[in-house]
Amino acid sequence: MTGDRTLVVADAANVVGSVPDGWWRDRRGAAERLRDSLVPYAADGLPGHPGPVELVLVVEGAARGVASVPEVRVEAAPGSGDDLIAALAAAARGVRSCVVVTADRELRRRAEACGARCTGPRTVRPLP
Repeated sequence: MTGDRTLVVADAANVVGSVPDGWWRDRRGAAERLRDSLVPYAADGLPGHPGPVELVLVVEGAARGVASVPEVRVEAAPGSGDDLIAALAAAARGVRSCVVVTADRELRRRAEACGARCTGPRTVRPLP
């Protein structure tokens, strides 16, 4: 691997949906809150992947339009968020480490086939 920072790609729909906090009433707002909660991970990293890391939050559907912040790049999927996440993982293969944050089994299979490691939503949204 030649990249210096691990690429961390978070599946916004899956991570937001992992906590039943009423996210379905305001999907865009929920994605914005998730984006903001990811900011510290840019510098600190994830378990097993020390920071700094490059964070990408993939949004789709009603969450499109969420803006990036300096620490978290937001990518709006033109179609399936899973397809964009798999493409990002594939692009990182052989270049740098990639971690995909999702509990979606099929997406995990696709990402791992591209050489990415996967971790669940609790990595970035610990239970209170």
